[in-house]
Amino acid sequence: MNSSELQDVGSQNAHTHVRHLVDLAVRGLPQMFDENAGMFCNKLKKTAGKLVPEGVSPRYTAMTLMGLHRLEQNGVASPLRVQPVVERFLANTNWVNNIGDLGLMLWLGARVAPEQIGKLEWHFQIPTALDRFASAREGNTMHLAWFLAGLSGCCQASTNPESLRKVARETYHLLIQNQGGHGYFGHLASQGTLKGRIRGHIGSFADQVYPIYGMSQFNLAFGDESALVRARKCALAICQAQGPLGQWWWHYDSRNGGVFEQYPVYSVHQHGMAPMALFALSKASGESFDSWIYKGLGWIDGRNELSANMEDASANVVWRCIRQSRLKRFSSAFLGTRRKGQVSADLTVLFECWPYELGWLLYALADQLPKPASLAHQVDTPSSVV
Repeated sequence: MNSSELQDVGSQNAHTHVRHLVDLAVRGLPQMFDENAGMFCNKLKKTAGKLVPEGVSPRYTAMTLMGLHRLEQNGVASPLRVQPVVERFLANTNWVNNIGDLGLMLWLGARVAPEQIGKLEWHFQIPTALDRFASAREGNTMHLAWFLAGLSGCCQASTNPESLRKVARETYHLLIQNQGGHGYFGHLASQGTLKGRIRGHIGSFADQVYPIYGMSQFNLAFGDESALVRARKCALAICQAQGPLGQWWWHYDSRNGGVFEQYPVYSVHQHGMAPMALFALSKASGESFDSWIYKGLGWIDGRNELSANMEDASANVVWRCIRQSRLKRFSSAFLGTRRKGQVSADLTVLFECWPYELGWLLYALADQLPKPASLAHQVDTPSSVV
């Protein structure tokens, strides 16, 4: 078999795995939906051999609805009727109390209900939002990235993007202040708060992927090439740090460009958040990150430290993470007891699944499914841009 044939086989296997993961998410999400509340639960936890839902989460509901809508856009029936749930959800905005959750509401509106953008913009007084929310003033990277993604999505979907252009640019400039010279983002602005000065330079994986996604959308909305340069620098940093088994590590140091803490390795990073960000950057830049994306997906189905299949077809979930004991995490991160490439002996699987994990899986991977004939020639509309 020649190299091109081997590549074709690998591509077929990757697409089969994607289809399998999407099917699992479609089967798994209904058990996480609370019909009375009209929202998804906070988590599904394995207790005494049973899966028990805990609480409800507006934040995770917004994320999951975007994933289900993306599924429908790609010709696959959602297990829930998305539009009625979205309408009910957008009617209640009392839960929004930070700039990140506001960003998620705008992001959801732009992708699923673009006719609601004007109403959301008026209700939340978007031009002054950065001054009114504490998480914006402290420079919370993830929250600013969500807000940038939401604003950029609204500008792509709106017939009058000028009303949001100024605040989008202000958000972008606040966000990039948290990016270090090596490409990584810290968690908080280093100035303004004691917490930011002490540990603001340590950013989680979420603090890397959401800026990549948000800056890619900012570029698509406004044609700002500097956003692509910065998104690419961060993307290459996390890709070059990817573990030998495709692991996306947990914490990064924006000052020295190193991996600060490896574990837990979260399944959602592998199948949802990294693909979401890197596919979005690929769409904006034309550069492929497929080798890193699919290596990360392989970690899910048993090519990991424990040779454990993180998918549970009988429960229709992907288990949350492979983690360490708290003591081991502390010694590894702060005392430097782990040598490079060394695998810890105390790793275990956390038997939980949170709905946004399957939601982001759909948002990231549904676009990679083979298109039905009726959709193969369809041009993207503003509300369906990655």
